Amino acid sequence: MVPPWSWGAPAGSTAADLALPLLQQPERLKARLREVPSEPGCYLLRDADDRILYIGKAKLLRNRVRSYFQSGSGHGHSPRISLMVRQVCEIEFIVTDSEAEALALESNLIKQNQPHFNVLLKDDKKYPYLCITWSEAYPRIFITRRRRFRSPLDRFYGPYVDVGLLRRTLTLVKRVFPLRQRPQPLYRERTCLNFDIGRCPGVCQEKISSEAYHRTLRQVAMVFQGRNEELLELLHEQMERYAERLDFESAARVRDQLQGIDTLTADQKMSIGDSSVSRDVVALAADARLAAVQLFQMRAGKLVGRLGFTADAVGADGQPLEPGRILQRVVEEHYSQVEPVEIPPELLLQHPLPQQGLIEEWLAERRGRKVKLAVPQRQQKADLIELLERNASYELQRAQRGAEQQLLATEDLAQLLELPNPPRRIEGFDISHIQGSDAVASQVVFLDGLPAKQHYRKYKIQSSSIRAGHSDDFMAMAEIMRRRFRRWAQAKAEGGDLQALRRAADSALHTAGLNDWPDVVMIDGGKGQLSAVMEALRELNLHEELVVCSLAKQREEVFVPGAKQPLDSEPDQLGVQLLRRLRDEAHRFAVSFHRQQRGERMKRSRLSDIPGLGPKRVKELLAHFRSIDAIQLASPEQIAAAPGVGAALARQVWDYFHPSDEPEGEELAS
Repeated sequence: MVPPWSWGAPAGSTAADLALPLLQQPERLKARLREVPSEPGCYLLRDADDRILYIGKAKLLRNRVRSYFQSGSGHGHSPRISLMVRQVCEIEFIVTDSEAEALALESNLIKQNQPHFNVLLKDDKKYPYLCITWSEAYPRIFITRRRRFRSPLDRFYGPYVDVGLLRRTLTLVKRVFPLRQRPQPLYRERTCLNFDIGRCPGVCQEKISSEAYHRTLRQVAMVFQGRNEELLELLHEQMERYAERLDFESAARVRDQLQGIDTLTADQKMSIGDSSVSRDVVALAADARLAAVQLFQMRAGKLVGRLGFTADAVGADGQPLEPGRILQRVVEEHYSQVEPVEIPPELLLQHPLPQQGLIEEWLAERRGRKVKLAVPQRQQKADLIELLERNASYELQRAQRGAEQQLLATEDLAQLLELPNPPRRIEGFDISHIQGSDAVASQVVFLDGLPAKQHYRKYKIQSSSIRAGHSDDFMAMAEIMRRRFRRWAQAKAEGGDLQALRRAADSALHTAGLNDWPDVVMIDGGKGQLSAVMEALRELNLHEELVVCSLAKQREEVFVPGAKQPLDSEPDQLGVQLLRRLRDEAHRFAVSFHRQQRGERMKRSRLSDIPGLGPKRVKELLAHFRSIDAIQLASPEQIAAAPGVGAALARQVWDYFHPSDEPEGEELAS
């Protein structure tokens, strides 16, 4: 394998040139593309901050990388790829000896770097994962809908289609195995009731070693890997060893675990004849835009897990993808994230993969044993594929109904606000404070009727007139409007054509940064808030370009500028329901940010008053004790044990929380 290769700065290039996207530097882009070899390997696309945007593999690197930047390709790419191409500032590649080696290398690089745009399988919020934080000394186990790797050691199992079953399984697992039950210790100096009844091994007080707790978690992980039969055999052997040593208490505990695991599979009715074989079955259903993929995990003849994915049914070039190509990418992404022991000896596929032999070799190399990929055509296995296809069709119909519902809502909103087209980007704003203290604002964004959290923004109200004891929601909302649309107002003042800028924002070639123009702006409030917003927009000379409305809480009435009465609408009509979801999300986001700011202020206000305790020491104390109450209950010796805190400073902290207490170890004056 050839080591990673990237180019140095060409003659005459400046640091500013290297920070610009390649699309803005045609000559530099041509030079880069000419130097990409026509050999198999992996390519890495980086942005101005040297972060990896995307990692891909190709049989011919030059052809694959060139396809991203071909003339006119910006209009054929999907929105995700178009956004990525606009940010590429540098290209690197790694040449390999074969395409199989490139596939294995791509899997390792993606797992290690987790690039933002390496997502064919969408982060569908209705499919949860189970996470085990193996990187921690005492790992946590929890259900999450956000697959974000904080450490390469952490593992996500899923995504699981049936969240109710997943929750019940996790609850039962926590009863069967002694696991950490609370995210934070209930008591600092002693164990809680969970330890006394055997539900927790005393993680908070480290009554169990990290190695022993990891061993317990490895057994738990086998449940979510579909390895129940292996786990049962392991526990049977362990119970017999305890019994031979006459340790009947431990043997009874393992016996209870065996009974609990039997309960996990007691309701399992679906099975196939050859019960000795473990296999995964993969099938999909797709329309012109979306593909719903189902993966059944069959272990020892029983269905132990049903995973679900959604994927784009169109490629980077805007052309429909073949079903086999979609399945291949699903197989690549899914099995690159699992542990080798989770890869079964057989995969049944609905369609043949374009590179089926290559995928077989890669899976066999990862597993360490042979893996067979087959497309069954008859008898029981074909019936199983047909069953998966039916399940995938139901999931696709559900996704289609959701998309259709969102389309109807945006069309209804367009009619309500008399817009020429259904709005794609809708922004909602709200203010949160307590009598003026810790005043903040939120901006939430819905794209095509769904939350787009990557575009959310938080604001701290900067006006000196808004302070504790004095609130002014109108002034706060006006301030946020001025800050939100300042760049657009500046572009218009400099002679820019806002309509042209808005059209250019949809192209991959647009790099001016003005690509966040909303089709509708919604304000949480009534006519007063709306009037304050319009006055701020008049100052920016944008009051005629923006479509603004407000939603009053009591009667769910929609107001528009210049109208004395609310629009003729019903609270339960689809367009108003969309505005209500937007309003509620803006309120939730604002309240969450306000609570965070208030909590930080309360922490700072108490600890920052202690002489000699600067911001760094405050942070270290809070990280060590986790709360101010714990610091207050601690002794001077315990405070001195915190990082960066000596005996003298610990005494000052202790004296601050105990002003009426006499110092320890000193005689009272007679």
